[in-house]
Formats: sequence, structure tokens, C-alpha cells
Amino acid sequence: MKRLLTVFLTAATLLGGTGFAMADAEFNPLLQLFGGGGMSGGSGPIPRTTVGFQGNYAPGTIIIDTRERRLYLVQEGGRALRYGIGVGRDGFRWGGTHRVTAKKEWPSWTPPAQMLRRRPDLPRHMVGGPDNPLGARALYLGSTLYRIHGSNEPETIGQAVSSGCFRMVNDDVIDLYNRVRVGTTVVVKN
Repeated sequence: MKRLLTVFLTAATLLGGTGFAMADAEFNPLLQLFGGGGMSGGSGPIPRTTVGFQGNYAPGTIIIDTRERRLYLVQEGGRALRYGIGVGRDGFRWGGTHRVTAKKEWPSWTPPAQMLRRRPDLPRHMVGGPDNPLGARALYLGSTLYRIHGSNEPETIGQAVSSGCFRMVNDDVIDLYNRVRVGTTVVVKN
């Protein structure tokens, strides 16, 4: 099954990015097998939900609360979509305000030099797909090395285990990706 999925993903990559948008909708069971889950309401350890939200932020702003291990997408009328996230482990947490500078479907991953020094066993590059640690989507944050991205390890959601990026289950990151645009403000609170 895994080999068949790899062949499918390779073919979809060769056909172009639009093939994946269709693949996400039509082949959702494949995402379920590899950490994505169902598209409605999120299937990770922390369900996606709409909550009351107080703050002086414009609708469309992303607020990341690293202590809570939650990401909020501010909506109209004092509401927000709340997602569970994985955050940076001790020594890798950070804060500040940035913007989404790029969005990628099934992104490839090249570990930064700092990470390779800590973990020389890591591959130097991985193409996008279900085995890639960036998951189904990635939102790139300013000129930082950090991203909001999917994960093929849903058990890490709600945990502090990353090297500074914010992890989401694949169905949640797809939902967020479809709701925000390049230029969206991202506020990271420690």
C-alpha cells in the first residue's frame, strides 16, 4: 500500500501542483493513513473548533500561543478557529510578529545547517509526500527558518518537540492553508 501511495504521489508531482488539490479532496483516505485524518473538524489529538476570542486583531490574523500549544485564526464577531499545534521544545521557542511569505503544497524539505549539525543522520533533502516531515502543506514565516506545517506524526500535536516550527495534523494545516493568503500577519506569543 505504501509503495502504491509513493507511486501515486510521484505521478501527481510530475503532473503539477493542481493535481494535489484534487488528490486531497478525492483521496482523503490516503491522508487518513498517513497522519491527515478526516477533513471535517480535524482528527488529531486536539480537535479543531470555533471559540470566542478577545483581542485587538484583525480578522484573518493568525495568533500562535506557544504556552497553550494552540493556533488561532481570528474571525469576525469575536470568534476564532482554534487548532492544536506542536511547538518548539525548550531552547527552540521564539516569539514575534511575521507575515506568511509563501505557501506550498506537499513541500520538499532541506534541513538547515544548524539542524544537520545536531542531527547528522538526517537526509540532506526530501521530496514532498507522506513521509516528509513538513506534511501536506507549509506556510513560510517571514525571513525565518520556521514554518507552520503539517506533520506525519500526529502524536506530537500538543507537545513541545520541534526545532521551532509549528506542527499541525495534515487535515488542519490543509484547512488553514485554504483560509489564509500570502501576506497574512502571524503573531507568535511565548
